[in-house]
Amino acid sequence: MRSPQKYMRRGFRLRGNTLVLLFVFFLIGLFLHYGGRTQPVVAFWNDIRRIVGLGPSTTRQERNPYKAPEPTEDVASDRPEPESEASDDRRDAPEPAEKGTATGNVRFDFEKQVDFLLPAFRPDDAIIRHDGYVLRYREAYEQADWVAYPLLAYEITGDADRDREQFQPDPLVETGSALPSDYTRSGYDRGHLAPAGDFKFSQRMTRESFYMSNISPQAPQFNRGIWRELEELVRKWAVRDNGLYVITGPVLKSGLPTIGRQNEVSVPEQYYKVLLYCNKPDIRMIGFLLRNEPSDQSLRSFVVPVDQIERITGIDFFPKLPDDLERRLESQGRDETTAAWFSY
Repeated sequence: MRSPQKYMRRGFRLRGNTLVLLFVFFLIGLFLHYGGRTQPVVAFWNDIRRIVGLGPSTTRQERNPYKAPEPTEDVASDRPEPESEASDDRRDAPEPAEKGTATGNVRFDFEKQVDFLLPAFRPDDAIIRHDGYVLRYREAYEQADWVAYPLLAYEITGDADRDREQFQPDPLVETGSALPSDYTRSGYDRGHLAPAGDFKFSQRMTRESFYMSNISPQAPQFNRGIWRELEELVRKWAVRDNGLYVITGPVLKSGLPTIGRQNEVSVPEQYYKVLLYCNKPDIRMIGFLLRNEPSDQSLRSFVVPVDQIERITGIDFFPKLPDDLERRLESQGRDETTAAWFSY
């Protein structure tokens, strides 16, 4: 007759190495299930809390308003537009390019030309037209070198929520735009060229502002500091002046450093904004040129003649202005320009 002790040894008993292997397989399963997230155990615990009705656990983090949610995959969104947003398109609002009474300003005849506000471009350029803005995409740099749009006072007020949107590849860029993941852990913000705050009247246009064709690598303290300050000033002026034409972009050139996992996205050293105000017979133009770095200087110190921006970018701004008027506006010095724009 076998002793009880020998009988027990024949039964199933987990040894130490078996427990270790089970724990390792459990962790591997968590990583696979949660898509390789760096904190799968936290994600698993949050799911358990949701199942039992306790809600997700959260960690206290400083909110960064310039970091919108990233898509789970680097593909362009093909989700249909909600019917409730189908009518918030600029096409259903008074259009300044067609109706001068929309702003109360009196238009010049040259403003009525097709694509008046666009810089000069060639037929083979990648011109991308969205509802809120138009841009020229430069595949060699994986970003736009200019973004142009009219900015009216009613467009910067509204309840469009940027927190609802995600950075997405631009579906209209035939060669493929940069991807959100190209910026991940690069040390640079996904900086808007045409800011989301300029389209608050429309959720559709706010969504389009998160296309990666409208994004450029910006130093965090630049994007959240002096660049944001300039964007807010432009909106303030748009309200004051009942509308402006805005052209903005990076200074792109060969030899720039790059970031990116799948695409080589150039990191610009400088950014510019060019603004034009028209209310016949009044007209004025101003240009800003800023380095991609933090600054506590006054925005006045970044005002430069527009023809200086043209020289370093190779871009011809507002080519449909009469030549003599274009030369006069673009050659004005800082003192004359700041007096006209900052005096009231």
